[in-house]
Amino acid sequence: MNTRELGQGLTVSAIGYGCMGLNHGYATPIDRGDAIALIRAAVERGVTLFDTAEVYGPLTNEEIVGEALAPVRDRVVIATKFGFRIEDGKQLPGLNSRPDNIRAVAEASLKRLGIETIDLLYQHRVDPDVPIEDVAGTVRDLIKEGKVRHFGLSEPGAQTIARAHAVQPVTAVQSEYSLWTRDLEHNGVLDTCAELGIGLVPFSPLGRGFLTGAIGADAKLAEGDMRAGLPRFTPDALAKNQALVELLKPIAADKQATPAQIALGWLLAQRPWIVPIPGTTKLHRLEENLGAAEVVLTGQDLAEIERAAADIQVEGERYPERMMADVGR
Repeated sequence: MNTRELGQGLTVSAIGYGCMGLNHGYATPIDRGDAIALIRAAVERGVTLFDTAEVYGPLTNEEIVGEALAPVRDRVVIATKFGFRIEDGKQLPGLNSRPDNIRAVAEASLKRLGIETIDLLYQHRVDPDVPIEDVAGTVRDLIKEGKVRHFGLSEPGAQTIARAHAVQPVTAVQSEYSLWTRDLEHNGVLDTCAELGIGLVPFSPLGRGFLTGAIGADAKLAEGDMRAGLPRFTPDALAKNQALVELLKPIAADKQATPAQIALGWLLAQRPWIVPIPGTTKLHRLEENLGAAEVVLTGQDLAEIERAAADIQVEGERYPERMMADVGR
């Protein structure tokens, strides 16, 4: 697979792999052995960026990722995150980016992952109670100590990125970005990344599976599936948002591709320093996603997508109000 460079000289595969869904966020986690096999299949197919977090599980996702990647540690980039409140293995309401907690989480993540250095350490959400300069300074110290290589921010606002970058250069910003979530184009985040030489790692690049076309207007989400609580996955929103999938279908047919591959190809075409991290629990979906790196969208294709998308008003917020409060600080 082709590679791309995030900020600060971090080179990774053009498409990474988001590990969260292996055992967190959706209705039924897959067997641990199957999860490890799938991660290793991604490595065999050229993926080098693997994304996890303390809160996924909580804690257990890092263990799976660490075990899966142990035989190929020197060939991959492992990203993880701190910032939510977790006590006794359970997530509690609120955030915690106090310096002492950042250090404790980093040490615990190193042990769960079975590695000596975290390649990319993100603040998972900006903590309004801790100055971002203190957060950046703590990660800077961890970098000096050899425990972390690169610093990242997840779902920050543009001003926060700039303030953090002034203390410790930010390598990557991770935020939701796709054809149905384009806030970054208007809130200054994309421009700030361009100005400061920071890579962008979009999570949910397929709209949590919606842009694959596999989730119809009458979809019934299983109990325990986080999407059931998201405004965009109400029956009314799913019905109205089908127009986004429909605009991808003719282009996909023309390219002998799938709607998912066109959606990922569109993201890759936006900037050369964008590296999406779609997740899946199925090998055939993994191969489909990675095939997007071979899809060539012409200027005419991109203009056609823009024209069609401009006429579609996405129905529903990304998250409920309480979760949106943590985004874009």
